[in-house]
Amino acid sequence: MTDFAALLAANRGQAARAVHLIDKDSFADWLKRRPAEDRALIEAHRFDGKSADSFALLPRGADFEVVAAVKSASDLGPWTLARLAESLPEGTYRLADAEPGAAALGWLLAQHRFDDYRSKKDEPERGPRVLVTADPARIDETVRLAEATALVRDLVNTPAADLGPAELEQAVRQTATDFAAQVTVTAGDDLAKGYPLIAAVGGAATPGRAPRLLELEWGDPGRPRVAIIGKGVCFDSGGLDLKAAAGMRLMKKDMGGGAHALALARLVMAAKLPVRLHLLIPAVENAVSGAAYRPGDIVKSRKGLFVEIDNTDAEGRLILSDAITRAAESKPELMVDFATLTGAARVALGPDLPAFFASDDALAEQALSASREVEDPLWRMPLWAPYDEMLKSDIADFANASATPMAGCITAAMFLKRFVPDEIPWAHLDTYAWRDAAKPGRPKGGEALGLRAIFAALNGRFAAA
Repeated sequence: MTDFAALLAANRGQAARAVHLIDKDSFADWLKRRPAEDRALIEAHRFDGKSADSFALLPRGADFEVVAAVKSASDLGPWTLARLAESLPEGTYRLADAEPGAAALGWLLAQHRFDDYRSKKDEPERGPRVLVTADPARIDETVRLAEATALVRDLVNTPAADLGPAELEQAVRQTATDFAAQVTVTAGDDLAKGYPLIAAVGGAATPGRAPRLLELEWGDPGRPRVAIIGKGVCFDSGGLDLKAAAGMRLMKKDMGGGAHALALARLVMAAKLPVRLHLLIPAVENAVSGAAYRPGDIVKSRKGLFVEIDNTDAEGRLILSDAITRAAESKPELMVDFATLTGAARVALGPDLPAFFASDDALAEQALSASREVEDPLWRMPLWAPYDEMLKSDIADFANASATPMAGCITAAMFLKRFVPDEIPWAHLDTYAWRDAAKPGRPKGGEALGLRAIFAALNGRFAAA
């Protein structure tokens, strides 16, 4: 993991190159105030301040300053400085007329690389680009957010051959060691008896990749109980309803919900939120073998409801339902789950917007407000009760999938809602956990989407208390 703490430093008067941030509205006035040699150099570079993420170096004796065009010089978002952090020479920098604030996150993440599987790195090794801030109180928080985001990215990017249920278990155990938490792992016969849907989905995997339920608990038992649940399908072939090759190609990322849940749990514990945390990750591989569960099978869930398997590729909701039932038994004050659950959510909202469902309007508004504040967008979708009939089964309590392609992410959420007690506020994020095209500070590959928003909501809900 990148040493993010080394990339952000408190201002103690150390030497640092100045970075002047301008935008298309402020550039002309800023240029008028510059020395003649600066104006001549900027004109020679044809730097006009209109192209965000462009910059120029201004010589200062043996060193230089930087002028950088950004979208808004007065409102710095998380990714404002990411291009600079990717592109500037190594050294120490400070903003000339502002504090980095939220933009420090992009500065850190732009310097993180997932290159464990490259024998030759993409670019020559460079030293760190360090950013100086006069707000040292935010350094630890920003570093923790960068570490959590990088954790999601790295876990999702790791090939399924190297990250199965056992390796996901080790990641949970390492987190427990880091924060003095308690871990419980349910597998084998105990899993089959207590969590039949999780066992069914993972039943076709080889013994070394056997299914299991991972649980971590932390915090004072007298505090409000919060359950965080993540879908941990370490690879999804689709089961006997086999995916086509194109649909299977990225299915190493189908444990992205589990990665989000683990990263969020680490943020909660690192911030010492006054809660009793309960993390649950059902970890499976949805494989194909003679032991695979079949279309038409009926499985009795942990809650006692009978589920007819209409489609073995609708497996995420099955494992989550047993985990949600387990979480609800401890009567949490709040439950939230993350899952790379449906392609329908991506068709509806594209790759950047997690489909966000909430059973409680106050919780929904809190999460949406937090998402706007930290610029980690969510889009609320309806828990539309009339669509329950799309999950009708002729011989069981209900089916795990609908016969129609319409409203796919909503029917998946409605399936999960059947396992959530009405009195427990619950949020569900159907997230992509992936970025198809690179942007500054956000390389192509695994991505944390909705993580910072939900952490901000939890922080706002519990920190003051």
